[in-house]
Amino acid sequence: MATSSISGLASGLDTASLVDQLMQLEAIPQTRLKTQQTTEKSVLSALRSLNTDTLLLASKATALAKPATWQTLKATVTGTGVTATAGATAAATTLSFTIGSVAASHQLGFTNAAALTDVVASGSSVTITGSDGVAHDVSTGGGTLSELVSSINASSSTTGVRASAVKVADGSYRLLAESTTTGAASSFTLTNADGTDLLGGASVRAGADASIDLGLGITATSSTNTFTNLVPGVDVTLAPTATVGGTATVTVAQDSSSVRASVKGLVDQVNSLLSLIDTQTATKTETGTAGVLAGDTMSRSLRNSLVNTIFGSDSTSMASLGIQTDRYGKLVFDGDAFDKAYAADPSGVAAKFTTGATTATDGWAARVAAVAKGATGVNGTITAAIAGRNTALDRLTDSIADWDDRLEIRRKTLERTYTALETALSNMQSQGNWLAGQISSLPTYSS
Repeated sequence: MATSSISGLASGLDTASLVDQLMQLEAIPQTRLKTQQTTEKSVLSALRSLNTDTLLLASKATALAKPATWQTLKATVTGTGVTATAGATAAATTLSFTIGSVAASHQLGFTNAAALTDVVASGSSVTITGSDGVAHDVSTGGGTLSELVSSINASSSTTGVRASAVKVADGSYRLLAESTTTGAASSFTLTNADGTDLLGGASVRAGADASIDLGLGITATSSTNTFTNLVPGVDVTLAPTATVGGTATVTVAQDSSSVRASVKGLVDQVNSLLSLIDTQTATKTETGTAGVLAGDTMSRSLRNSLVNTIFGSDSTSMASLGIQTDRYGKLVFDGDAFDKAYAADPSGVAAKFTTGATTATDGWAARVAAVAKGATGVNGTITAAIAGRNTALDRLTDSIADWDDRLEIRRKTLERTYTALETALSNMQSQGNWLAGQISSLPTYSS
């Protein structure tokens, strides 16, 4: 801050520098507050980082704690043109079958060709009659081929029929009408309103159901190419290009690879958080500096709680399922041990991870989720610590601002004091000079 004092005008002293030095002494309490503010900001940043990682852990643990995550039956297919999916109600099974037919829509290809602008309907409407015997009259406007196609397509949601004009030569088109669904029940007729043939009548490709022969006299049919719940929880779908007479085998079996990866991912996330806590709470050594959260009991308590989740309410550990601690206080995961346990008892292993009927019966993932949520929730330990640091930081900021005001007043006081001193000295020097002049002007006498 610039000074307005008259620096050394009379005294020869550098009073501006003197004021600055005195202000540095006056500002020592504020400097301490600023140092404390910097420390608080570092702690707050560390707590927020800890909160972010703990939230991520809570998310992963919650996902693994859901029973649906452990529905690991997977359907695999040998053969071409066939796919299969296994749902939650599926059971391990194997199905072999021969493709008897694929589902097809009902089609009518009309005999007579016409230009798009030719009038082809004998009246103002045509009639579409479905396999259920229900007739729908469709207005054709002017009755041209183009208008007929547009009218049929506009009514598709009601009639279940769509149409197109297929170009067979320059300026010459034939009408193709097709059911919007597949299956034997998709048949329909398309005639003039008076029942006469439209465009000379039509060739028919009848709609067909898809069918597969499972042997032993068992044949399954479907109006679409998907056999929903062919056996409970298992859907089988034929590609439209599947080869009739081709064979396929669908195998539904446990596939632990996905949950194994999820378990390993959660172990890794726990270890990542433990490493972060260890770094932040490290004590000062001869070779290393102290962590930002050194001595913070909340962080250490969170660490202990996370490690202790491997023990259930009955004090049994997760070692038999491949999860245990090492001598450094981190978790280790044995994938082979997990696979072996899961293959022997999938539902039992799942129960050791998922949310139970009561807190006491919660599995490991559910316990980890509970610890993480307890730290990051509205009233969580990390949340409370962040709120407390924010409050302390606000107080420090206010105190530093108050000191700015005090120091400004003190500087002005010092500047006025030294300015007054310089002024007084200047006046005294002026008076001394005047007196000296007066004395020197007095006559001298010799004896």
